[in-house]
Amino acid sequence: MRNIPLSIWPILVVFIVLSSIGDVLMSKAMTLIGDLGVVRREHGIAGAVGRVLGSGWFWLAISSMAGSFFTLLIALNRADLSFVVPASSSFSFILNTLAAKFYLRERVDARRWTAAGLVCVGVFLLTK
Repeated sequence: MRNIPLSIWPILVVFIVLSSIGDVLMSKAMTLIGDLGVVRREHGIAGAVGRVLGSGWFWLAISSMAGSFFTLLIALNRADLSFVVPASSSFSFILNTLAAKFYLRERVDARRWTAAGLVCVGVFLLTK
């Protein structure tokens, strides 16, 4: 594994933030849209697709996810896959958990917080 340049961290931060925003916005969009099975039964497949494509939250999520994808490409160009993926995944996991707790008002138990912490410890060990 090559040395991990410090310049990779800002790129990873942008990737993590955009990825987490995309995940949270997609969750919000799908919650507002409702059960797609019910929507499909009531309005057909075209109605379900229309409902998804008509959601502003859906398009914001897609835009954020696209930005995170292109940022990931930049990160992979500058650092090894064996570092970029675990680092970005672990911190995304933490940010998603925080957003789920405080923005989406989900219940997050101690087991999830412990898991997130252990993943971060593993990433720290990878950087040494």
